[in-house]
Amino acid sequence: MDTLSATLLLLTIMDPLGNVANFISGLRGVPPERRMRVIARELIIALVILLVFLFCGQWIMALLHLKEEALFISGGIVLFLIALKMIFPPVVRERDEPAVEPFIVPLATPLIAGPSVLATLLVLVSSQPEAIGRWVIALCSSWAITAAMLLLSPVLARILKEKGSMAVERLMGMLLVMIAVQMFLNGLKRYMQS
Repeated sequence: MDTLSATLLLLTIMDPLGNVANFISGLRGVPPERRMRVIARELIIALVILLVFLFCGQWIMALLHLKEEALFISGGIVLFLIALKMIFPPVVRERDEPAVEPFIVPLATPLIAGPSVLATLLVLVSSQPEAIGRWVIALCSSWAITAAMLLLSPVLARILKEKGSMAVERLMGMLLVMIAVQMFLNGLKRYMQS
C-alpha cells in the first residue's frame, strides 16, 4: 500500500464529516468561547495516542504474543462492525447535556483515535515495517485533514445539515465495508499460507 492509499484509508476510518455532529453534541455543555480550545486539545491528544500506537504497536503485539494473521482478521471484523454502524446508525435517545467539558473520552478517543484506526495502524506497520516513514506521513496527513474539518465543525454542521452528514457517513461506511472484507480475506490468506 502506498502513502496516498494509506492516507485515504485512515481518513475514511477517522470519518471527520461523520464526527462533526458528534463533536457538536459533545461540546454542548462547553461555553462557546472555549470550544475551539477544547477541539484543538482533543485533536492533539488523539494524535499523540495514534503516534504512540504506530511506533509501539509491534512491541505490544509481541508482548501479547499476537500473530499478524490475528491482527488482520480482528481488524477486518472491527472495521466491518464500525462500517455497519455508519451505514445503519443506532437510534440515539436524547440525553442530558454533559455538566463538564469532555477530556480525552469521547472526543480524542474513540471518535478520532478509535479501535479501528489503531488496528489499521498495526496492520500497516506489521505488513510493511520498513515503510514506517510512509505510515507516519499518512497518519499525519489524515489527522491534519480531520483536524481542519473538526475545527470547522460549526460551519460544516450548518452547511451539511443533518441529512447531508448522514449521507456522507453512510457513503464512508460502504467504503469501509469493502476495506474490512479485504482486510479479513488478507488475514485468512496469510493464515492458510502459514
